[in-house]
Amino acid sequence: MKLISCEKLEKSTVALQFSIDADTLKAAADAAFRREGKKYTVPGFRRGKAPRAMIERIYGQDLFAYDAINDLFPAEYEAAAKEAGVEVVGQPQPEVVSLSKEEGAVLKVTVAVKPEVTLGDYVGLKATKHANTVEEGAVEAELSRMQDRNGRLLTREGAAENGDTVDIDFDGYVDGQPFDGGKAEHYSLVLGSGSFIPGFEEQVVGHKAGEEFDVNVTFPEQYQAEALAGKAAVFKIKLHEVKYKELPPLDDEFAKDVSEYDTLQELKESIRKGMEETNDRQADQAVENDLIDQVVGGMQADIPQAMVDNRVEELVQDFEYRIRQQGMELKTYLGYMGMELEQFRKEFVPQAEKQVKMRLAMEAVAAKEKLEATEEEFEAEVAKIAEAYKMEADKVRSIVDKAAVKADLAVNKAIEFIKEKAEIVTESAEAPAKKPRAKKAAASDAAPADAEEAPKPKKPRAKKAAAKETAKDAD
Repeated sequence: MKLISCEKLEKSTVALQFSIDADTLKAAADAAFRREGKKYTVPGFRRGKAPRAMIERIYGQDLFAYDAINDLFPAEYEAAAKEAGVEVVGQPQPEVVSLSKEEGAVLKVTVAVKPEVTLGDYVGLKATKHANTVEEGAVEAELSRMQDRNGRLLTREGAAENGDTVDIDFDGYVDGQPFDGGKAEHYSLVLGSGSFIPGFEEQVVGHKAGEEFDVNVTFPEQYQAEALAGKAAVFKIKLHEVKYKELPPLDDEFAKDVSEYDTLQELKESIRKGMEETNDRQADQAVENDLIDQVVGGMQADIPQAMVDNRVEELVQDFEYRIRQQGMELKTYLGYMGMELEQFRKEFVPQAEKQVKMRLAMEAVAAKEKLEATEEEFEAEVAKIAEAYKMEADKVRSIVDKAAVKADLAVNKAIEFIKEKAEIVTESAEAPAKKPRAKKAAASDAAPADAEEAPKPKKPRAKKAAAKETAKDAD
């Protein structure tokens, strides 16, 4: 490969022009003939026995030369991009400029590349950290949630009441016809939870186990499944069982049962401490987001659409992976939501654009300040990944992209550098001068906001299965 030129075009796109010498092209064309020649039919010859000259006379003199270019292109193109010093971020659009047995081939590839970034201010930025105190009511509310989670379900002999859990079969009809997703057996529903469309749960209240009855409702006008939006529906219900929750008393025995503490007071103090730590982490994250937003706001870069599209694809794949872990396919999810894949992808565009800008800005800061990950830091990250996924460190090293991991660590260093060089003022929640800011979304996957629940219970509870979307409220 010989790089001929690298022409910069608009929107961070370049046109690479490079050549493949005649000897390299000939060797690849010969290999292509040996591999592909038997596929072609030539009159007068058995299949696979026709000479190359006859095949090229019928199908084109450059037939195997183009096969050779396709075979050689990935490595030759990668070498050309590396020699040109560009980082490719999009799909290449190649074209053959010239081709001959004597001169070889000249190719031109148009492709999006990582843009040049011009930074604004990133040292000496100002931000306010809002310190939010934990109110007694918040502690009591968390204690009540723990009490509710540890309640016992007992069978109710009488009529169902709000707050009870009922076991029902339902079979829905619109215009006298059943519809997809409108039927289930032994469905567990908490009355008053608002899980189903308006009016459904209220009509179950007052019925006893063993009863069969109809529930008449109307789907919301803005319902996710357009075919059902605004339609009147009848659900035939069979009520199998009614259970109510008996809550444990809030005393020292409760504290011992649900935590590592011996007294209710110790449990409350633990809850308060955990909430204070969570508030502090969230406040720190809000400051970080604010500083990053300031850096991004002062940055100039001609970002190619390919970078946003690539990030959208990564976000969609991540979402698909997570819901598959819950036993649902993306196609099924989109069906419940009444969305096409392309519409679903568009939902991720704002998030993708923000993350791409953030990443470019932090990479630029890291480059300017010569912030790089050391081998020790890389090994520490490998150990962390190995521990998180219960894998051997050697196995992690064999599957991770070392350069990508180091790049992520450098981005984190850039974020810490900006925070260290910033002027951060802590403002108490009691200060009347300003209203508290709403919490911002995490700036990147590398530094998400923490939101752990405290205190940690002894035994984690299994997550309940999601209710059927067709019978639930669109809210």
